[in-house]
Amino acid sequence: MPEGDTIFRTAARLRAALVGKRLAAQLEVRRDTRGRRAPEAGTEVTAVEANGKHLLVHFGDGQVLHTHMQMTGAWDVYGPGERWRRPGHTARVVLRVDDGTTAVCFGAPIVELRRAGDRDRPSTRAVRMLEHLGPDLCLDAVDYADVLARVAALPPETELGTALLDQRVAAGIGNVFKSETCWAERVSPFTPVRDLDDATRRRLYETAHAQLTGNRTTPRRTTHGSGLAVYGKARRPCPRCRTPIAARRDESGRTTYWCPTCQPEPVADAS
Repeated sequence: MPEGDTIFRTAARLRAALVGKRLAAQLEVRRDTRGRRAPEAGTEVTAVEANGKHLLVHFGDGQVLHTHMQMTGAWDVYGPGERWRRPGHTARVVLRVDDGTTAVCFGAPIVELRRAGDRDRPSTRAVRMLEHLGPDLCLDAVDYADVLARVAALPPETELGTALLDQRVAAGIGNVFKSETCWAERVSPFTPVRDLDDATRRRLYETAHAQLTGNRTTPRRTTHGSGLAVYGKARRPCPRCRTPIAARRDESGRTTYWCPTCQPEPVADAS
């Protein structure tokens, strides 16, 4: 699943290509859009924004296109006559503007048109996901008091890695930055949040924020030296202590990477 830094870069690319331009043809949304008629030719693209792992395209008629990439989605931008780099049958959205640019969303599981401020229809799962997002760690300013309050509201046995991935606590962290943040702060990702004081919790989210914002402008992620410290490096030596990096896959299929020496696992309570 693309993490917040990837969606931030995608939004920036789409913003530069589309905002202020008008649709050359009716927006193609190749999925049920709750009965909404897509924006017509001539409608202006007024804004593109990233919100955590969600991407929103705003139109001059008041409609908003909401996409969430999950594991399979991606946006591409093409110049006039440029060949698509992905199969056409996987296109979920085709957005053509009046200078010949075409933006295509491929394979996204969540694609929805809605009207900004719409209160006349029940919220869909996609809208509810947006409504419950925590502070976006890809933005320059973060309300850490809000983040800490959301952590405190979690079940106390919640493991740190799970808390970091919970977009309702803070938006933008994915599996890469989960592992990299825990390693940077020398905390086991399997530590229950009840065992972390507020200072440690805040430091973890500050580090995640620094890593995400530090990777907003480049597709090559860097968190330590010229690359990553532990993610994807099972059995390779830890950059700090040379202990082989450990890896563990969870029920969802995500793999966590950590250093057993720098980040010792919590001791199980024998009682």
